[in-house]
Formats: sequence, C-alpha cells, structure tokens
Amino acid sequence: MRVLMIQALSVEGVSQEKVYPIGIVTLAGQLQQGGHQVDIVDMNLEVDPFGAVKERLLAFRPDVVGISLRNIDPLANKTSSLIPPFVVAVRLIAAVLPQARIIAGGTGFSLFPERLMLELPEIDYGVVGEAEVTFPALLDNLDNPPPLPGLCLREGKGIRVTPPSREFDMANYIPPYRQLLNPSLYLDINSYVPAIGIETKRGCPFNCAYCVYPKLQGRKLRCRPPKAVVDEIEVLHKEYGITSFHFTDPVLNIPQGHLEEICHELIRRKLAVRWDGFMREDQLNEKNIALFAKAGCECFSFSPDGLCQEALDILQKNLNEADILKAARLAAQTGITTVYHFMVNVPGETERTCRKSIDFLEKIYEIHSKRRNLGTVVLNNIRILPGTPIEKMARAQGVIGPDTDLLYPTYYNPQPFDRFRYKLETIQLARNVFMWQEVTHSNENTVARTPAKY
Repeated sequence: MRVLMIQALSVEGVSQEKVYPIGIVTLAGQLQQGGHQVDIVDMNLEVDPFGAVKERLLAFRPDVVGISLRNIDPLANKTSSLIPPFVVAVRLIAAVLPQARIIAGGTGFSLFPERLMLELPEIDYGVVGEAEVTFPALLDNLDNPPPLPGLCLREGKGIRVTPPSREFDMANYIPPYRQLLNPSLYLDINSYVPAIGIETKRGCPFNCAYCVYPKLQGRKLRCRPPKAVVDEIEVLHKEYGITSFHFTDPVLNIPQGHLEEICHELIRRKLAVRWDGFMREDQLNEKNIALFAKAGCECFSFSPDGLCQEALDILQKNLNEADILKAARLAAQTGITTVYHFMVNVPGETERTCRKSIDFLEKIYEIHSKRRNLGTVVLNNIRILPGTPIEKMARAQGVIGPDTDLLYPTYYNPQPFDRFRYKLETIQLARNVFMWQEVTHSNENTVARTPAKY
C-alpha cells in the first residue's frame, strides 16, 4: 500500500521555530518495514505548503494519507489558530485524490477527535494518542477495522472513539527512521529552540490544573533504556551532524536517576552535543545539576507557572516558592542559560498576589544578575483546554459559557487583572534594558536599576 504521511502546519509562518516531526517519521519507518511504500511531507518546511502537498499527492498517488495535527494554536497569548490550515489541508487532499483514505492523528487531533471528524467528513478514520500499534493494524483492515486502542470511526451520524493506549512499552521504542526525512534539513533552521527532538519517556504523574499530558500519555512513567537514548543521539550526531537536541519529555528529570544515567553515558562516549528540556525544580540538587552541565545541558527550562504560593497551589503544582528559588540559585551558579515560564492572572488573583508576583519576579532577576544567564521569562495567560481543572473553574466562574468553543484560542484572563501581564512585561523589559545592558546616567557613573515596583 502507498502511504503519504503529512505533518500539518504547526507554526504560523516560515520564520517561526520548527521541530522535526518524530511522530510521523517513526510511524513511517514502521510502515516501510511492514512492506508499505511510504513518503513524507512536512508542511512547515515548505515556502508553499499547500502547493507542496498537492505536488506530492499527484506524484506519489497514495492509497492512504495520514495527516498529523501537532498543535491547535501557537499559544503565547495569541488568538491565531492552526485549525484553519488543517481544515484546508484535509479538504485539499480529498479534492486532489478523492479515492485516497484519510487518517488523522497527532496531539492536537487527540484533544478534539469527535469535533474535528464531525466538521471534516473527508476524514475516514482518526487515531487518538499513541499510534505505534493502532495505525499499522488499521492499514491492514481498512474496510472492516477491529477494535483498536485510540481508533476513531464513524458510527451513524456520530463518532465512536475507543479509549487510547497508554501502555506502549518504551523498551520496544524504535527511533524515527531518519532516512525518510533527512534531519540535515533542520540544521540551523531555528534561532532559539533545537529542532531535533529526542523522546526518553512518556507519561506524567503530576496533576497541573491546566495540563493535558496525563490525559494524552497517562500518569505512569514509561522510560526508554538510557543507552538506547544515547545510541539515537550518537547516530544523529555522527551521521547527520546534529549537535543540539531538545528532550521532548513532559518533565525531563524524573524519575530520579534516569536523566543522570543518560548524562553519564553521554560523558562516557565523549559526545560533543548540547541539549535542553523542561525540568522539575524540586528534583534538582548541587550534584545532579553539575552533572547535567558537564553532560552538555545548554539551557535549563523551568515551568513553575505560579509566581506566588497562592498561584502554585491553585495550579496544583505541588511546589513551593522555596523550591523555585533554590533551583534558580543552582542554575545561576552554573552560568548556563535559564528560561522560566509563568502564568499570569490565575484563578483567585488579588491585589496582594499581584504584589507578591512582582516581588517574586524581581527575586528571579536578582538571583541571575551576577552571572547574567537568565535567557528570558515567558509570561502567559492560561490556555483553557478541555477536561482540565482550569476548564471546570472557568465554567463555574462564568469566564466561559456552555457554548464556548475551546477548539479555538481561549484564555483564562478575567477582569480586574486582565492587564496584569503587561505590568510584569514592563518590569521584565526594564530589567533587561537598564540592568542587563548596564545603562548609566549621563551625569554620573552609576548603573540605573529597575524599580522594584511597577
């Protein structure tokens, strides 16, 4: 069978940060090993993405088109959506090759399978969650598929979604078959984020109030053997010249010892590579953070999300302010770039919590001021996603109503603190301009400091 795998647009434009589509490349490799003829299109690489899809459809003439929707929108407080280009891509496939079967999947699709399939009758089947088992089995039984984990199919006028699998044994994980999509195409394509991702585990045991990772991957941690992870890195480094990687795990440094083993193996093999990933603050100590630095960590990415204890508690982070400040001090001592993500105007925001948030942000800047290794502080409102505690809070408070369409960008940002993010961004910019740039007064040789309050 001829199968074309398409990565739908997951960024807004050609200048945005892109990522190598490990999901569809992994599936494509499995299908090729199973005897299928496979081709791949990453729309994010194309100057004319829809023209590239049409051209490949006509040249390859697939029997089946698998299309992955990775992101539903670009987040970052933006109101633009990636659903319109996905809809157009699906309809383009159906118009160019009406006889081809269309199978949709990906993280974004997995959040709204019924809604998207009802809106797009051109989609024949969908796959929610992990597809390593379901997708190949579906291809073998397209006309009469058996019950398969995560399978979405049409039943009368509705959509039936079988519960997805969250049990794939990561010891059996087969790395993406990179020959089908050369990683060299992604070399130096981004300005900030490594384009090549490495998956070391699936699952997340935490209960953050806004997050869908446990829903998508389950709460059980399923880890790849550390040596297998480093094997994949070594191949990418030696065969394709990749020197910088992003670990795609929801939380990289859990369970304790797993990332440490990966780092020891990287050091043992003397691989001159750099990497980053999101880390849990309360899992860091002087010993392991020094190991991470020695093994090539180029950026500590933290997502504590709450700027004060009240916010941390409402977001169900199971962290305290001291955990975050301790991690900040440890990271600052290494001199390695550190990035923080915080959420603003969380449920329960008050004048007091706003003042505490300003003070806490100032502490982060002060901790990093000597080594100047604070990369940035990302300030976002909460994107409301279905099935999360934040959705329940927003509905109970009337922030969203029964008819609110969460498929499109919807943020928790009610009055009277709906402009608080701009105050924090002003403090952040002032810090960067005055302190970090060492701006001096024209009539005296002193460094101007950012005011502690907005």
